[in-house]
Amino acid sequence: MKRLATLALLFLTVTLYGQNGSTHGNKFEQLYQTLQDPNIYRSASGAPGPKYWQQQVDYDIDVTLIENEQRIKGNELITYYNNSPDALTYLWLQLDENEHVSKNDNQKQNSSTVNDKMSAKDINRIINADNDYGDNIEKITDAAGKDLKYTINQTMMRIELPNTLKPGEKFSFRVRWNYKQVNRTERWGRGGYEYFKEDSNYVFTCSQWFPRLCVYSDYQGWNNKQFTGTAEFALPFGNYKVRMTVPADFIIGATGQCDNYSAVLSADQLSRWKKAQNATKEPVEIVLLDEAKKSETNQTTKTKTWSYHAENVRDFAWIASPKLIWDAMSVTVEGNKTMAMSYYPKEAYGLYRKFSTKVVATTLQVYSKHTIPYPYPVAISCEASSGMEYPMICFNYGRTEKDGSYSEATKNGMTGVIIHEVGHNYFPMIINSDERQWTWMDEGLNTFCQFLTEQAWDARFPSGRGPAHKIVDYMKLPKDQLEPIMTNGENLASRGSNAYGKPATALNILRETIMGRELFDYAFKEYARRWAFKHPTSADFFRTMEDASAVDLDWFWRGWFYGTDACDIAIEKVSWYKIDTKNPEIENAKNKSQAAAREVYVSRTLNNQEGKSTVEQDTSIQDFYTTYDKFETTAQAKTDFTTYYESLNADEKKIYDANKNFYQIEFKNIGGLVMPIILEMTFTDGSKKVERIPAYIWRMNESAVKKVFVTDKEVASFQLDPYLETADIDLSNNTAGKPTGNPSKFELFKDKQTPRGSSTDGSPMQKAMQKK
Repeated sequence: MKRLATLALLFLTVTLYGQNGSTHGNKFEQLYQTLQDPNIYRSASGAPGPKYWQQQVDYDIDVTLIENEQRIKGNELITYYNNSPDALTYLWLQLDENEHVSKNDNQKQNSSTVNDKMSAKDINRIINADNDYGDNIEKITDAAGKDLKYTINQTMMRIELPNTLKPGEKFSFRVRWNYKQVNRTERWGRGGYEYFKEDSNYVFTCSQWFPRLCVYSDYQGWNNKQFTGTAEFALPFGNYKVRMTVPADFIIGATGQCDNYSAVLSADQLSRWKKAQNATKEPVEIVLLDEAKKSETNQTTKTKTWSYHAENVRDFAWIASPKLIWDAMSVTVEGNKTMAMSYYPKEAYGLYRKFSTKVVATTLQVYSKHTIPYPYPVAISCEASSGMEYPMICFNYGRTEKDGSYSEATKNGMTGVIIHEVGHNYFPMIINSDERQWTWMDEGLNTFCQFLTEQAWDARFPSGRGPAHKIVDYMKLPKDQLEPIMTNGENLASRGSNAYGKPATALNILRETIMGRELFDYAFKEYARRWAFKHPTSADFFRTMEDASAVDLDWFWRGWFYGTDACDIAIEKVSWYKIDTKNPEIENAKNKSQAAAREVYVSRTLNNQEGKSTVEQDTSIQDFYTTYDKFETTAQAKTDFTTYYESLNADEKKIYDANKNFYQIEFKNIGGLVMPIILEMTFTDGSKKVERIPAYIWRMNESAVKKVFVTDKEVASFQLDPYLETADIDLSNNTAGKPTGNPSKFELFKDKQTPRGSSTDGSPMQKAMQKK
C-alpha cells in the first residue's frame, strides 16, 4: 500500500504540473519521494545498511522419480534461521506446482477466446477440467515427529509454529509430499516432462519441485504473493543436500556437486569426467552419444540414487533421463575454476555438442568481467525445448533437423538463450532481486549483460535486444499500449519488450551515451559486489549507480523506468550567423562582387542587348556618378576601422580573427522523453563532426531549446542521433540543410570592464561606482 500511495502521489504531481502548464524542470526533480526511505538496513548510498539482515533456509531432501507415473515423491527436512529482528509465529512456503490446479485463481483470471481453428491444447486450456496436478502434502511435523498445523491458500502454505521463533533462533521441520508432473510441451510450465514417442522415453526437468520457503525481508515482510505462472520467484539463500532416486539407466545433472559419481557412473564415464576437469579448449564427452542411444532401449526396474550438495544457493533444480549426452570442460575465471557442462538428448547433438559448453564458458567470463567472479563450482546448460534458469543449471532449446542440419536462426537463437539463461546465475540467483515485484531487475539487467556477451561471442551476432534502435517499434506504440518498466511483471501487456528489451536498452544507453563505459562499468560492478548473495531493491540499484559514479541520473530513471514517454527530438530551425567584420575593404569587396554578379545577370537575362550602352556612346551625358565606385574604401573608413580594431583587447581580436560560423539551432522535444542532443554536422568539404549536448539542456524548458554551434568551416547539413543511440522514434525530423543565402551578421562590440563587486543591471552598487 505504501508503494501504491507513493506512485499515486507521483502521478498527482505530474498531473498538477500539466494543469498549470509548467514545462520547467519537472523531469529533472529528484526521486526522493518515489524511492523507499533509507534506513539502518538499506543506506542512502544504495549499499546494505549497518544492520542489514536476511534469513537462511537449509534443506535436506530425499526424492524419488517414478517414471511410469511421471510422479515425484519427496521427504525434506527444512531448517529455518530467523536472522531478523522480528519474532515469528508462522512460516510461509511456496507450493508452485499448485499453479496447475484447476480450481486455483490463476487458471481463471486470464481472458480467453474462441478462434476459427483451435488445437486440443488450446481447447483443454479453456475447459480446464479437474486434474491430478498440484502438491499433495502428506504430512508436516517438527523434527521430533509432532504434527504441525498448516493452511494451504492456493500456491502458498502457512505453517503455524508451536512456539514463537525469536530473533537468532532456528526451527527444523519435515514435509512429506508428492505430485504428478505436467507435460510441459502441452501444458505450459517451467518444470515437467517431455515425452519422446519414437523411443518411448522421457526427459524430466525438475524445478519448483519441492515446498520451499518464501522470503521474509526488511522492506516487505513475507513475500507471499501468489504464483500465477508469470512473475517468478523470490527465495532465501541456504545450503542443500539432495538425494535423487531414479531408474538405473538415467543420467542426472543438477545444482551443485555430485558426491557419488563413483557409484552412479561407469568406469569409463568416471575416467572421462576426471579428464574433463583438465580440459580447457574442447569439451570432453562424458556420456557418449552411443551410450545415450543404448540407454534409450533399456527398460530397467533397478534404481540408482544420485547424491548432490550445494552451498549458499537460493534454489535447486535437476534434469533426469536415459537420453542424456553429457559433456564438460574447465573454465577459470579470475582464479576460480568452474566446470562448464551441457546435458542434451540426441535430437540436439549436432548443435549442443559443438556450441553449448563453449557458450557457457564465454558467458561466465563476460558476466564475471562486468559483475563479480563466478563463485559456483559448475554451470550447466540443458537442452529441454524451453528457457528457464536456476542456480548452476538452466534449460534451453536448440535441436537440429532429423538429418542433423540446422538454420542460422536456430543456431543464433540457441546461443542467445543459453547466454541468457546461464546469465541468470547472476541476476537473480546471486544478486537476488524480487522478480515478483521488479521483473526488470531479473530480466532487464540480465538481457543487458546478454547483449554484451553476444557481442563478445561474435561481433556480428544479430542481438535482438540491447541496441537502442531495437526498442523503437515498442516505444512508438500508442500510450494506452505502454506501461512503465516499474510495473509489476504480472500486469505487463508486453512483457518481452517492457521487462527485457526496454531496460536492456536503457542500460546500454547509460553505458554508451550518458555515463561512458568507465563510469558505468565501475558503478555496475559495485552494485553487483554490494548485493551479491543479498536481496536488493530497485532503489538500491538506482542509488548505487549514482553513488559510485557522481552522475545525477534521477531524470533518467524517471523518464525510462517510471514513464512511458518516447524520445523524439526534432530540428525545428537553423539560423546562420557570422561576426560583422566592420572592415570596409572586406565588406565592400563582398558587396562589389555581389553587385557585379547581379549586373551580369540583368544584362544577360533581362536586357539581352549587344554593344555599348547609350551612356558609353554619348560621353556628354556622363557625370560624377557614371565613374563613381560606391564600393571603393575611403581613407576615413579605413581609419575608422583601424581605430575600432585596435580598441579590441587580445581575446576580442582572437575571436574576430577566427572568422567563425555560428549556427543557432532550435530543437523541439516532441516525444516528451528528455535525452541528450547528439548532432552530426557535415561540412561543405565533406568532413564531419559530432557534438554531444547533455540532457540537462532541457531543464529550463522541457519542450524546446536553442543551442549555438560554432565551426571553422561552413556546414552543409545537420543530422540528429546519427548513430541511433537514443531510440528516437521518428528520424524524418532529424535532418536539416544549410540555410539558404548569406549568413546574418552580428556585431562584436567592445566589452566594458565591470568593477569587482558590481553588477550590470543598474543596481545601487553599480551607480555608486559610476559616480566615483
